[in-house]
Amino acid sequence: MIPPSDHPSIPPRKVGVLLINLGTPDAPETPAVRRYLAEFLSDPRVIEIPKPIWKPILHGIILRTRPKKSAHAYSQVWTEEGSPLAAITRRQAEKLQARWGDKVMVDWAMRYGNPGLKPAVEKLKAAGCERILAAPLYPQYCAATTATANDVVFGALATMRWQPALRTLPPYHDSPNYLDALQRSIERQLAALDFTPDRLLLSYHGMPERTLRKGDPYHCHCRKTSRLLAERMSIAVDTAFQSRFGRDKWLEPATDDVLKAYPAQGVTKVAIAAPGFSADCIETIEELGIRGREDFEAAGGTHFARLDCLNDSEEGMAMLDSLLMRELAGWVEPA
Repeated sequence: MIPPSDHPSIPPRKVGVLLINLGTPDAPETPAVRRYLAEFLSDPRVIEIPKPIWKPILHGIILRTRPKKSAHAYSQVWTEEGSPLAAITRRQAEKLQARWGDKVMVDWAMRYGNPGLKPAVEKLKAAGCERILAAPLYPQYCAATTATANDVVFGALATMRWQPALRTLPPYHDSPNYLDALQRSIERQLAALDFTPDRLLLSYHGMPERTLRKGDPYHCHCRKTSRLLAERMSIAVDTAFQSRFGRDKWLEPATDDVLKAYPAQGVTKVAIAAPGFSADCIETIEELGIRGREDFEAAGGTHFARLDCLNDSEEGMAMLDSLLMRELAGWVEPA
C-alpha cells in the first residue's frame, strides 16, 4: 500500500538503551549547585518528609548554606571534561555504542540536572526507537535511586500518544557478571599498590534506617553484594555506609566512623572501594578519597588507597555489555 502524500515521515524502527545515573550540577559553582540540590532534595523519593514541613527547611536553611560547601567539594573533583560522573557515563554509552553498532541506539541521561531524563526518552522515541531499555546504573535497588529514575521514564511515556515498548534494568547486586567484574577490577588495583592492605572496606551510599523498616531492599542488597564478593577475595572485607545527612538514624556502621576506628584496632593499611557506584563521582573521589583519607590518617593510619569504580574500564564495559544484552533478549540478537 502506498501511503498518502501528506503522511508524516516515520523513522526506521530501532531499539534504544538509555543509561541513567543520579546527576550532577552544570558547574562547580554555588548557583549551579543550588539549582541541582533544589531539584534533588525536592524529590519525595529522596526526602520522605511531608512537603509542608520539609519545604521551609530546604529553602530556609539548606539551600542557603549547603551549596557553597558542596561547590567547593565539586571544584576538587571537576575535570576538563566536566563532572566525573557525567563524563564517565557518557564514555560508557559511547563504548557500548561502538560495541553494538547499528543494532542498538545508546544514549545517557541524569535523573537530576543535565542531560535530562525526560528529553532523553523523547529523543530516543523521535529517532525511531519503538523499544527502549531504561537502565538505571544502580546495582542495589533503592527507591531513592532506581525507583525515582523509573518514575521519570514512566512519566515521559505517559505524555506520548504513541508509546514505545519499555523494559527496565533490574538490580544486579548478586549477578555473577557484576561480581566477576568487581573481583577482577579490585584485584587488579590491589596488585598495583605499593603496599598490602590489612583490610578492604566496601563503602555504599547510606540511607535513613527507616527506609529499611518500610521495606526498601537496599540494605539487604548491599550486604549480599559484600558477602558474595568477600567469599571471592583473599583479603578481609568490611562493609560501611557513607554520606549521612540530617538528624535521622542512618544505616550503620558509618564509613567515616569505621575509618577513624581502624588504627586503634591495628588496621593501619586500608583500601576502600565503592561497589554501589557505577561511576566515580563526588561521593567516591572527594568524600572517600580526600576526606576519608584525612580521617584515617588523622587517626593514625599509615597507608590508604581509594580504588576506582568499574567506570568504563574493560571489566566494567564487559559487565554492562552482558547485563544489558541479557535484558535485550528477544529484541536484539547477541553478537
